[in-house]
Amino acid sequence: MLHTDRNPDKSIPRHERVYRSLRSQIMHGEIKAGVALTIRGIAEKYGASMTPAREAVRRLTAEGALSVSLTGRVTAPVLSTDRIEELASIRALLEPELASRALPRAHMALIERLYAINGVVLQAIVKDDPVAYIRSNLEFHRTLYLRAQAPAMLAMAETVWLQLSPTMTVLYEKSQRREASDNHRKVIAALRAGDEAGLRLAIRADVTQGLRMLTNE
Repeated sequence: MLHTDRNPDKSIPRHERVYRSLRSQIMHGEIKAGVALTIRGIAEKYGASMTPAREAVRRLTAEGALSVSLTGRVTAPVLSTDRIEELASIRALLEPELASRALPRAHMALIERLYAINGVVLQAIVKDDPVAYIRSNLEFHRTLYLRAQAPAMLAMAETVWLQLSPTMTVLYEKSQRREASDNHRKVIAALRAGDEAGLRLAIRADVTQGLRMLTNE
């Protein structure tokens, strides 16, 4: 299926558009860990030539989102439990700090937006849709962290999400647990109260407990 931007920005080079589209699909769990891709297939999917597809794969490989075998087989790596726990630990360090920096700029419109996004997260759980769940869950976090005005720190967090998501999709599909976490509600409550300690605690719990539930199935 051809994947093209509805309103592509012609000022952005083709290779950059392919990279961004492929990166978004990986980050949101639309590409499962271990599923084989090819440069040719990626080029055809995004309506591009081999060169921008190859460049996108090269960049995403450097970010740890893809790996390329000697035969040219491209995959999102299947992460070991130890690797998942390592990445979860990085999230637990980075994301409470991002949330803390966002707190002074957490106006009511932001809080209402987070409340709405959390509703989408809950709907995805009810519908048993792992891709919608991962996408909306990351949107919740990114929407908050953008208020931190710490682009380097956010970029590091996004790289971790990028590496985790393909394996998380696979684990989510295998998991029998579908209950919603209460941590997003606690995040919103802490933002409303201006409670930095409570916010840090809720974010840390959110980014670690869900991963542990999936890996302990």
